[in-house]
Amino acid sequence: MLPIPSCQKLIIWILSMLNNSFFYLFTLSLFKNAKRYIAITLLSAVVIFLLSSVLYISGSIKYSFQKQLSLEPDFTVQKRVGTRLVPLNDSIADKIVDIYGVSEVTKRVYGSYFFDKEHNAQIVGIDLLDEQASKALHNILRKEEIKPFLSSESMIVGESVYNYLKSHFYPKAYNFFTPDGKLKKVKIFKVLDSRSALFSANLIIMPQELAKEIVGLKESQITDIALNVPNVDERSNIRSKLESLFFSARVYGKKQMQEAYENLYNYKGGLFLVLYLVVVATLALILYLRYTLANSLEKKEVAIFRALGWSIKDVITLKSLESISIVALSFVLGTLLGYIYVFMLGAPLLKNIFLGRAYEASITLIPHIDWLTLTTIFILYATTFLSAVLIPVWRVAVTDPKEALG
Repeated sequence: MLPIPSCQKLIIWILSMLNNSFFYLFTLSLFKNAKRYIAITLLSAVVIFLLSSVLYISGSIKYSFQKQLSLEPDFTVQKRVGTRLVPLNDSIADKIVDIYGVSEVTKRVYGSYFFDKEHNAQIVGIDLLDEQASKALHNILRKEEIKPFLSSESMIVGESVYNYLKSHFYPKAYNFFTPDGKLKKVKIFKVLDSRSALFSANLIIMPQELAKEIVGLKESQITDIALNVPNVDERSNIRSKLESLFFSARVYGKKQMQEAYENLYNYKGGLFLVLYLVVVATLALILYLRYTLANSLEKKEVAIFRALGWSIKDVITLKSLESISIVALSFVLGTLLGYIYVFMLGAPLLKNIFLGRAYEASITLIPHIDWLTLTTIFILYATTFLSAVLIPVWRVAVTDPKEALG
């Protein structure tokens, strides 16, 4: 297949540029001003590095949220007194099962356990008879491990929990204090994969009866009830039925859970904070460029080109090529360094703005890039950069060469 005429013209133009004095002057200008261009490239790369790192972190967190949210139930029924979560009677779950359109009703047991004033973990009880819990357990353990885990007083812990226990000389088991003051020794059966640490770093999974004993629930009590409604059109009606049947309970949907996750990790606040720093750095870059391009040597160089017969278009083209080279190199360098910093090095320091110090260094961010946002950033960055460079050049180029050289 023959290339289209526009491509042929572009190739011919590039070859002609390589063989004439224009390309020679272009390369000569790059080498002549190498120190200044290297400084501008590095400064630009730092700005892009900061912004791309923020985008990579926020994109990875949002992707993890969406992935986790797809596994969450459509509705959760809880009972609260003020802001305090209080137990439900498990007989409520039997009434919910009888509601037409409801499926996969799950009795859940969980609660917070404080090791000390600064460190706590979320205890989750697993019931093998529950279909959803059984599926989740099969994803964590091998088939032959499930029976030994459920038949013994053991627990599966997140990486942050394990690091804390190990640092306090509990590498194999931990003695929990129950609400009635008794000690309960529980063995560590397995440590969860760090790739899921965003949601499991502070998690402890154990058999449901053992979890009830540690968090202080009676045999007939549960923390809340999760349920699904396969028919989307019936969800509003089901929610109304649940609220009317159990007026003392609260019904939460997936959307509310999503908002809770966003507030919990506070990545929006971190995003705006870092973006503010990036804007300040970008403004400093623009002012720097305006200052350097306004000096007398730059004016004389442009005036000499005009005196030698160069058109305004030729001068703008030369400076455009120089600027595009800097923009392309700095953007590639900045985004590449940002990728390495976030997904290979784990985004130290900057990650804490989004997640807080509670997760420490155990979080593994899943690589996920929003190409549309990255492209938009490139266009905005390139437009700002080229404007800051070419507007001063154009002002000198349209001035009479004698006046500019005077």
